[in-house]
Amino acid sequence: MLPLYARAQYRTPAQQIITNEDSLHQGLSTRRTVLSGYGSAYYQRDFNLRQSKATLERVVLFVGHQFNERIAFFSEMELENALVSGGQQRGELAMEQAFLKFTLNRHHYLVAGLFLPRIGILNENHLPVNFNGVERPLVETWVIPATWRELGVGLYGSLGQVPLQYTVAVVNGLDNARFTHGTGIRDGRAEGSTAWANNLAITGSVQYPFRNFRFQVSGYVGGTTGLNSRGADSLGLPSGPLGAPVVLGEADIQYNSGAFSAKALGAAISLPDAGAINGAYARNLPSVVYGAYAEVGYDVLFHRKAGAQLIPFARYETLDLASQLPSVPEGIVDGTLKQQHLIAGITYLPIPNVAIKADVRLLQTGDQNPQLLINPAPNALPYQPKNTFLNVGVGYSF
Repeated sequence: MLPLYARAQYRTPAQQIITNEDSLHQGLSTRRTVLSGYGSAYYQRDFNLRQSKATLERVVLFVGHQFNERIAFFSEMELENALVSGGQQRGELAMEQAFLKFTLNRHHYLVAGLFLPRIGILNENHLPVNFNGVERPLVETWVIPATWRELGVGLYGSLGQVPLQYTVAVVNGLDNARFTHGTGIRDGRAEGSTAWANNLAITGSVQYPFRNFRFQVSGYVGGTTGLNSRGADSLGLPSGPLGAPVVLGEADIQYNSGAFSAKALGAAISLPDAGAINGAYARNLPSVVYGAYAEVGYDVLFHRKAGAQLIPFARYETLDLASQLPSVPEGIVDGTLKQQHLIAGITYLPIPNVAIKADVRLLQTGDQNPQLLINPAPNALPYQPKNTFLNVGVGYSF
């Protein structure tokens, strides 16, 4: 969940403290130990496959503790898809965060442990009551991995009189041995689980509000080879703290004025040594990935002052998870990774802590490459580059 100023950017002062974690983060809790959490469930219909599914997407329990006025502990345990049992991975049980916060002064604090860096809009701001649509934005799921957390140390601060906020953090790097075709850098995250630390990464962000706007740029630079020099050399991979680097850059704008809201985000990833990684692990990774989206919404209940919100919205997303391929060894084109999504729906919040959502997502991709079909199922249907999904879901936070 993480900092209040990331989650409640445009809420009125009376609405800003919407969870117990917010109270702890702002030093307003009257209790030393705090419980909080959030969760979501959804139904989805895939019209091409004529297949529907329903799942308890996630349940997250937050436990925090205020040791004194300057030191606090934050932790979240997340269960995805309801069940982890018998060696069959139907769900996932994981720590979403576990860090200590050290307040230095009214404008600066440090975090140390497992935390979510400020990259994009969603990574810190991922409560289901805080974004439109049943699904999280696809660009902030596959280009910028959603709920991206790593082990490290981060400084959060502001310039006092100037309303500019910034972050800088050092965290463990990614693991290129885990990268997979079609998932960007997502599968290379360690998420606190025995992370390689021969390679490191630096993240940073600058955020500036101006009238009804909020502007942000953020970035990540880090090595992806966690092996020692001997192991890396044997695979033909660069080693060291920035061995086989990945560079991610992001910029976003958010706007809110009365009932109307809008946001736009663009992000790109460069993996210049993708060819070497493909030679070592045969992953067919791209050297460049990009994505962008724009969204508008309007709260039709805003002027009624009833406390509830009903927000029709529309979002357009474009992404290419294999925009450029390395030439040596030559990559294989996968047109299905070039995608456009149009999402339209409604978000209803009877109170700020509960959301009821419904939307339709139209998907269009490039053509499937027959070279990438390995042992297709005998009854597999021809690939269709256009598809429609119906989503209905609920979410909560407390």
